[in-house]
Amino acid sequence: MPYGYAGRILDINLSTADISVKEPPEKFYRTYMGGSGLALAYLLEYLPAGVDPLGPENILVISVGVLTGAPISGLSRVMANAKSPLTGAIGDAQGGGFWPAEFKFCGYDALILRGKSPKPVYLWLHDDKAEILDAQPIWGKVTGEAEDYIRQAHNDKRIQVLQIGPAGEKLVRYAGIMNMSTRACGRTGMGAVMGSKNLKAIAVRGRRGSDDPPQLADRAKILEMAHWGRQNMEDSGVWGTHLNGTPNGVNSLQDMGALPTRNWSSGVFEQWENIWGQTMTNTILKERDTCYGCVVRCKRVVEAHEPYEVDPRYGGPEYETVASCGSYCGVGDLIAISKANEICNKYGLDTISCGACVAFAMDCYEHGILTKADTGGLDLRFGNAAAMVEMVQQIAERQGLGALLGEGVKRAADQLGSAAVALAVHCKGQEFPAHVPQAKRSLALIYAVNPFGADHMSHDHDPNFTPETDADTLARQSEMGLLTPLPKRDLSNGKVKFALTTEYAYSLLDCLGTCQFVWGPSWQLYDMNQLVELVQAVTGWRTSLHELMLVGQRRLNMMRYFNAREGFTSAEDVLPPKMFVPLVGGATDGVAVTHEEFESARSMYYELAGWDSEGRPGAARLRQLDLDWLVS
Repeated sequence: MPYGYAGRILDINLSTADISVKEPPEKFYRTYMGGSGLALAYLLEYLPAGVDPLGPENILVISVGVLTGAPISGLSRVMANAKSPLTGAIGDAQGGGFWPAEFKFCGYDALILRGKSPKPVYLWLHDDKAEILDAQPIWGKVTGEAEDYIRQAHNDKRIQVLQIGPAGEKLVRYAGIMNMSTRACGRTGMGAVMGSKNLKAIAVRGRRGSDDPPQLADRAKILEMAHWGRQNMEDSGVWGTHLNGTPNGVNSLQDMGALPTRNWSSGVFEQWENIWGQTMTNTILKERDTCYGCVVRCKRVVEAHEPYEVDPRYGGPEYETVASCGSYCGVGDLIAISKANEICNKYGLDTISCGACVAFAMDCYEHGILTKADTGGLDLRFGNAAAMVEMVQQIAERQGLGALLGEGVKRAADQLGSAAVALAVHCKGQEFPAHVPQAKRSLALIYAVNPFGADHMSHDHDPNFTPETDADTLARQSEMGLLTPLPKRDLSNGKVKFALTTEYAYSLLDCLGTCQFVWGPSWQLYDMNQLVELVQAVTGWRTSLHELMLVGQRRLNMMRYFNAREGFTSAEDVLPPKMFVPLVGGATDGVAVTHEEFESARSMYYELAGWDSEGRPGAARLRQLDLDWLVS
């Protein structure tokens, strides 16, 4: 077994309570690395096509990476993969915190979950033991209460709990999986899959971790790199994130007309300063929190007492949350947004999809598609902070209009009719994250073609590859063969190459289990060559950037293959109508994506990826990536 891995995969059938352990060979680990690459290998082997995502036949894989638990920033990440109940395609979500490292210290690299328990249960992993325990006392409890119960039941405050909240139990299609009651594997509805299996939580305590950490090939090199990161953080792109969290960038997005506002009708928000990270720091910030071993400390902890009581236990809003529950909805009340964030973390909801669903409902209300008879009397207009908070609560509890919105904007719009469909902003059924394709053109392509729906963390963004970009960032991009920077709104063949190349890089990061705010190809603290050095120091392998980028390609192709099995074609790689409608106001006033540039870029993307005209990887491409076993 190579360094860095536990060498064991826990396989649990919840229907029968059978527990077994797989011990893959070194070749398996080197091929897929870990994370969602490893998960895809098991899903494609064991999961038949066409299963109900919320049925017992679906398989949920929880995994970490080879780097997880190493003593350096940005490595404590957990990945969740299954067939998505939100999109019907591959589901993928990642989160941080302390759970990933603690899971690794228990002696496992991944957890395969099959079937459905006949009653609510939770898993208890400790001292090389795996137990299935009764969760009925905590079924229905919010995340903080459930976490407290499990820690008290086992008399250990250091137990880390990965769990669903009531939203996952009630099968909200974009329910997430939480740990620390603040870190979310938020996207694609993996919490609903976990809820469909009657699995409330996975509690871990790797007591051997302090005395017997993961074996590393070159610990001295890793500690040297960790020291370098501490010394250079203030001069890197993560320093602003340390100071003001991810909402630090609200001002720059506002300037470029890329802050989505009033359900994607505008790229500017007149109250942007109210939701800016600096404002949060100056007003309601209580402390800066972090994930295992990380010096960046980007997580916010906020506290407020009026007009809402905001509990600091549930952290504070990220950029995506201040946008989705703020500018999307025309709401500039930071305390109301923080309350919505608290509700999402208590109940286990993806804040992006949740806020987007509220914004969609507000747009429908403004257009007369929904009325007070539908909203239970709520004046669901843009800018109504109290109505936004109430709708988030209704979605979390599947009550009132929230029962429909808990299905996601695609299903809700289909039920409300064609006028609503024109207002629904999603790709493959997944709501848009808070970055505007009209301003950052490569997003128009990647949102559409990404296997698990619209996602902002699947490639690098256009402002990192323009003639105005700083020299150090452009030098990092050149290491991947990206030599000619292009304007932000360009969507030529060169921009398609940029999008696909960086997509491979970010796909790799989700196999290794690294935080994209710390490791990456442009503005991050550590660059891709340093990532190669780290993998070598952890594993002892004589690897290269070329080999690692192939891992990223392999994962992306496996995801597209999964979707092809489910019947997905280029017909699903499309943008919603609103992207072709000009924005109003600011630097992107009058700007829209055109059908011609989008379709041209999609065709070029398929060609560069080596796929057919429907976006499907063929036998030759799969064999090139050592995926011969998928070729019938």
